[in-house]
Amino acid sequence: MELSVVIPTLNGRDHLAGTLGVLADRAPDAEIVVVNGPSADGTTGMVRDRDDVDVLVEVSDRTLNVSRNAGIRAASGDAVAFLRHDLAIEETWPEAIETGLSDSAVATGPVHETLPAGMTTTEPESREIRGRSITYFNGGNVAFRADALDELDGFDEYLETGGARDAAHRLAGAGYDVSWQADMCVQTEYEADGGVSERDHGWKYRALTYRLVKNYGLRPTIVRRIVTHAGADALVAAREVLAGDATPSGWVGTGRDVVVGIATGWSDGLVARARDRTTARNPHGCSKRADRAVAKYDWR
Repeated sequence: MELSVVIPTLNGRDHLAGTLGVLADRAPDAEIVVVNGPSADGTTGMVRDRDDVDVLVEVSDRTLNVSRNAGIRAASGDAVAFLRHDLAIEETWPEAIETGLSDSAVATGPVHETLPAGMTTTEPESREIRGRSITYFNGGNVAFRADALDELDGFDEYLETGGARDAAHRLAGAGYDVSWQADMCVQTEYEADGGVSERDHGWKYRALTYRLVKNYGLRPTIVRRIVTHAGADALVAAREVLAGDATPSGWVGTGRDVVVGIATGWSDGLVARARDRTTARNPHGCSKRADRAVAKYDWR
C-alpha cells in the first residue's frame, strides 16, 4: 500500500512543524502533502525549508473542504489519509491504516486531546437513518482507499462545516464500510487552552439541513431530526437566559439565525440533490473545478 498523508493547515506553523517531525519519524515511507492557506505566519517558508514534505499546495480559500480536495488532487498514493495539522500520530498509526483498509474503504481511530481538565478521547459513533447505517469519523484522523475517494468525488465544498459528516452519509449511500481501528491513534502534543469558541448556529443548521436533504430528500424523518436538534438547542439557550448567562435578545437572534440557516440549507440541499443524482451526491466535489491551487511546489 502506498500511503499519501494530506495535512490542511491555516496559520498553524509551529504545530504543523511538530506534526511533520513525528510523521517523518513514524511514517517515513508516506508521501506528505501539505495544503496551506492562506496563512500569514510563515508556514510556506517553514515547509519549503524542510526535506520531509513531498508536495506543498497553496490555496486562496479558507474552507477546509477546498483544502482537502486540493490535497486529493496532489496525492498519488492508493490510500489517502487526512491528518489535522496539530495532531501527532502514534507508532501504530501506519500499520493500523493498512489493517483497516485491507477490509474496508475507510479507516478511522481515536483522537486524544489534552485539556486543562484532563484527556478527552473520541469514541466510535454511528446511527441509522432511513435504513442506512452511518459510521461517522473525525476528519482530522481518517484514511480512504483512493478508489472510494474517486467515487465520492472528494468532499463537498459547499460546506464550511460538517464536511466529514456529509462524507459519512455519502459513503454509506455508496455501500462503503468505515472501519474503527483502536491503534490508529493521534494526539495533541500540547495542552489546549480550554477556551470556548462561539458557535455559528446559522451555519450549523444550514450544514445539517443541507446534508440531510441532499442525501435523503424530503422525508418526515429528516424534518423530525432537524426539528429535534433545533428544539434541544432552543431549550439549552432558554435555560441560559433564565440563569442570567444570556440575554433574551441574544436568544431571539440565535433563533433567527437557526431559522434562516434551516431555510437556506433546505433550499440548497434540494438544488444539490437535483444536480447530482448519483450515489456521490456531490455537486461541489473534486472534479468540479481546477483553480484551487494558486501555487504548487512538488519535490517528488
